[in-house]
Amino acid sequence: MRMKCIVSYDGTGFSGYQVQPGKRTVQSELEKALAVLHKGKEIKVAASGRTDAGVHARGQVIHFDTSLSIPSDRWPRALNSLLPDDVVLLSAEQAADDFHARYHAVKKEYRYVISREMLPDVFTRNFAYHYPYHLDVEAIRLAGEKLLGTHDFTSFCSARTESEDRIRTIFSFEAVEDGSLLTFRFAGSGFLYNMVRILTGTLLEIGSGAKRPDEIPAIIEAKNRGLAGKTAPAQGLYLWSVEYDN
Repeated sequence: MRMKCIVSYDGTGFSGYQVQPGKRTVQSELEKALAVLHKGKEIKVAASGRTDAGVHARGQVIHFDTSLSIPSDRWPRALNSLLPDDVVLLSAEQAADDFHARYHAVKKEYRYVISREMLPDVFTRNFAYHYPYHLDVEAIRLAGEKLLGTHDFTSFCSARTESEDRIRTIFSFEAVEDGSLLTFRFAGSGFLYNMVRILTGTLLEIGSGAKRPDEIPAIIEAKNRGLAGKTAPAQGLYLWSVEYDN
């Protein structure tokens, strides 16, 4: 039986999602808990995507195969009793035998949270990027509109990106202000390695006046990472939700 689950985690104490030898990762904690439930049997977990060290998730989707006959609504309690405090299984449901959390995803939303307080907040330092400088939010929104659509996003991904196919579609972008917090919401078909953080860094440069909104099309067209902005820090980034065709 294949289970599809939604997981949230605080990425601060992890070396990313994916298993890495000798390092604490989200995947390793999930598989460790599943092994206990399955009396020591190794259970592999697949996720909708990998997140880097320090990156959080509100709605990461995973799948795994199990021989246990635990009702879907009991899985969260069963696994959460074995998981560390910084990982929580929010829900579980039986999926089709061929369901794949990564390959069947049709839409992902990432959010990047920026704190604009003049002084850093010690209690949010792991969950928002402190940026106390002036930002022209309307210029950021104009630039965001120019990112929409299907493009080759080579200029906005890390040199360490493994995928040779750099074409992705961004469906929507919002810059939402809530008091001192500014949140960028990106929804797209998928995102390349460090893409959201590089998009964020570029938009911050536009908001600060270092770049103009009308430069975005040329940056996309150039397929040159050097023309985009800096990579924003990990702690402000959240994998918010993943959607699938029903």
